[in-house]
Amino acid sequence: MPSPVSADRSAAQPPGRGSVEALITQARRLKGEVDAVRRDAQSDGSDPEERWQRALYDLALHQLDDLDAHLAQLRDGPEPAPAPEPAGTPVVRPAPAAGAPRGSLLSRVGSAEWNLLTDEAGWSGELYHILGRDPAAPALTLDELPSLVLAEDRPKLTAMVTDCLVDGRPIDGEFRVVRPDGSVRTVHMMGEPVLGADGGTASMWAVFRDVSELRRHRRTVHETRDSLQRHQRQAQTEHRLAVELQEAVLPPWRGSLRLPHRGPATLDVAAHYLPAATSALIGGDWYDALELSDGATLLSVGDLTGHGVAVTSGMAMLLGAVRGMAMAGTQPGHLLAMLNQLLDATVQPALGSAVCCRYRPETRTLAWAQAGHPAPLLYRDGTGRMLNAPDGVLLGATRGATYGQAEVTLAPGDLLLLHTDGLVSGHTGPTAVDRLLDLAPRFDAARTSQDCVRMVVEEFGGAEREDDACVLVARVTA
Repeated sequence: MPSPVSADRSAAQPPGRGSVEALITQARRLKGEVDAVRRDAQSDGSDPEERWQRALYDLALHQLDDLDAHLAQLRDGPEPAPAPEPAGTPVVRPAPAAGAPRGSLLSRVGSAEWNLLTDEAGWSGELYHILGRDPAAPALTLDELPSLVLAEDRPKLTAMVTDCLVDGRPIDGEFRVVRPDGSVRTVHMMGEPVLGADGGTASMWAVFRDVSELRRHRRTVHETRDSLQRHQRQAQTEHRLAVELQEAVLPPWRGSLRLPHRGPATLDVAAHYLPAATSALIGGDWYDALELSDGATLLSVGDLTGHGVAVTSGMAMLLGAVRGMAMAGTQPGHLLAMLNQLLDATVQPALGSAVCCRYRPETRTLAWAQAGHPAPLLYRDGTGRMLNAPDGVLLGATRGATYGQAEVTLAPGDLLLLHTDGLVSGHTGPTAVDRLLDLAPRFDAARTSQDCVRMVVEEFGGAEREDDACVLVARVTA
């Protein structure tokens, strides 16, 4: 089809072959770099942000492929027009080249011209391919073209054509067409009116581009972006709820706590929650110190595996059960057995660890039990040691598990340290415990339990923490 003269300018001259070749080289190099990054970023698709990034990579590659094909056509120039056929000879238009790669430019861009004076229409072979029409069939006129378009998109096409023919406006818009095989394709149409010698509109030409794949990629990007945003909003809401629930459940006291509240104090207690380096990881760690009805004191720490509001809610349930059973006089070993049954009966099974201690001030006897948890550390006269742990498996690991119970007699000035395993996360073997035991001389010189907790936080509360944790310190004062 000859280059038309538009309503306001003549056709632009094509750029030099060398400059186009340079652009092709740059586009292909960039395409290779993007493809390499995409391959390195492959994942299982479970992370919404990774799915969104992968969709963007795919969209960028698709557009670079398209740019490469456009530049190649610009470099090679238009195909020579076929020689005119003798009058009466059937017109046979070329079909798309055999073996053209799927999605190549050859199958996605076509052109058309409509002569308003003779009511003739001419289509390129590529346009027949885009619209799924038989190349031997006559080209549709402007009045017939809307019959290929989805009903809801026909007013859009009619408005574009009317604006072009009546007002001389360029055409630039999209609509969907239904091919004879029932498939729906999205077509982008650009065109202009061509003026005759008298200044009136003599014909209209247009370029049609099949942008179905491009729009599909863009929809994928938008959908994954929306999914990521919903996931982020949900995560923020769950994090806020987990923090609020944790703050509502953990003991409200700050600084040192003297127990019992009535009569001479026998324990100086302090505790602290250490968050993970990633603030979103709100877990199921707890600490507790509670004066019981018979004059004894409950000391406990524990950890429910996992993170998030569901885990924090489970922690609140366990801590409430610990307090209720301890207040009813249940001994530590039996108390953990009951907690194990409670976890086994919940709708969402979970695993947890805990250590529960019951301290009787009149005899300075500490009865304690553990469920897959680090044993308490006992500091006396400037040295520390780990208490020998009775038998006890993780909570929720085995139905009907039993838990042993041990006793130790404390002396005035003794210090007891309870912690969850997240306190020493990232450190394995005896080294982690040794770091805690090495604090014994500093603990011996400390005035209060709160001072001891500060020392632990200084030692283990760095920004590199992998998990949240709790620490509780109790010093025997009398």
